[in-house]
Amino acid sequence: MSVPLPPVLVVDDEKNMRRSLQTMLGDEGYAVRTAESAEEGLALLAKEEFFMVITDARLGGMTGYEFLARIRHQWPDLPTLMITAFATPKLAVEAIKAGAMDYLSKPFEPEELFHSVARCAERHRLLRENATLRSRAREVCTLEQIVGESAKMRELRQLIRTVAATDARALILGESGTGKELVAGALHSLGGRRNENYVRINCAAIPETLLESELFGHEKGAFTGALKQKTGRVEEADGGTIFLDEIADMGRALQAKLLRFLEDGSFTRVGGTEELRVNVRLVAATNRNLMQAISAGEFREDLFHRLNVVQFNLPPLRDRGDDIRLLAEHFLKVYRAILNKNISTFTPAAHQRLLAHHWPGNVRELRNVVERALILETTREIQASSLPDFGGEQRLQKGAVLASPDEPIEAALERIERELIQSALEQNGFSLTRAAVQLKLTRHSLRYRMQRLNMKTATGDIDS
Repeated sequence: MSVPLPPVLVVDDEKNMRRSLQTMLGDEGYAVRTAESAEEGLALLAKEEFFMVITDARLGGMTGYEFLARIRHQWPDLPTLMITAFATPKLAVEAIKAGAMDYLSKPFEPEELFHSVARCAERHRLLRENATLRSRAREVCTLEQIVGESAKMRELRQLIRTVAATDARALILGESGTGKELVAGALHSLGGRRNENYVRINCAAIPETLLESELFGHEKGAFTGALKQKTGRVEEADGGTIFLDEIADMGRALQAKLLRFLEDGSFTRVGGTEELRVNVRLVAATNRNLMQAISAGEFREDLFHRLNVVQFNLPPLRDRGDDIRLLAEHFLKVYRAILNKNISTFTPAAHQRLLAHHWPGNVRELRNVVERALILETTREIQASSLPDFGGEQRLQKGAVLASPDEPIEAALERIERELIQSALEQNGFSLTRAAVQLKLTRHSLRYRMQRLNMKTATGDIDS
């Protein structure tokens, strides 16, 4: 349900005109307040919120032009519409100079009025939506959301507190699902840029041909489909923080441009010539082994050193001991409120099953397992039967790597590779990007392996 608009303020010293405007706008669904003088209108503006003001040019006491000037000084973002019976080009210019967004001469058609008011209403909605989106963008992680009492997690939280107070670049390493985005959000929310924008980009989720435009923006006509100038995400983050997730999936050509950007914050939009500069804090993350990527020529060593001012290494869930139990209880509290379930704990058998699992998907996998268990559970405690058969999954995984005694090793390795790729594709809805992330490969590397194995996705197109 959308939030209702504030009212329109109509200021006119003619009673019949006030009533006429109030009736017309009321019939269109707008709330209307009226005032017979500019002085009364200013008093209402000081007490209430309005999405626009409609005023006559000639008023008793303060004139409409003086009224507009006062509004522009005190409420510069409030749109105004001036109506007059003495329309001349000179007066129209004066009205615009005084701050009027639009200008109508009497007599006017109702549609002219409705069009102007609708424009202001839409403007108000867009500004409110933009403010909401900005506030949500600032709702980033706090340290309390990084749950865990193992020694590694306590050290991690202390390092976050120390580094957040600076503008140092940070490189966050860890397997998928370990909470890299939570750490990046905490670095922003605890730092001096907390009240500025926090912009996130997943480099693996954006095609390489579009990633540069997304990051640095483009000029009109820079490429087919570039119908207007586009502001890049680094400009949106100016003064704040930009988080580049899956940085290892960025192509080498763009890595070189990012390296230049890290020198002094300067960049050029795609298709542009003007050098722009911003002041942002950069945080990057990846689940890949960057040393291997550097050795394979897939990641620039100089870029690694630029990013690696402070390094965060997130431990996998299997190495966090009793944190598994703490996190399970945490997610239970979160999802029982969302799902309106009166379930307070896990049975000992359920706890044992959780602790025995290897958790290849880490905290993200645990969160999904707890949510699923709450949906299925019909008693007052989470039973082991409501959890997945982790043992069965592990047996299947172990069985997949076994070869028959008569199978040549090359054929066995090819079969295993095919089965691993097929499983990852099925688990990720046949998305090459997500499957590559799970397999800890680049999208290009996964596509090459599939071509070598003559594999296709469900759509029959390995480039999908």
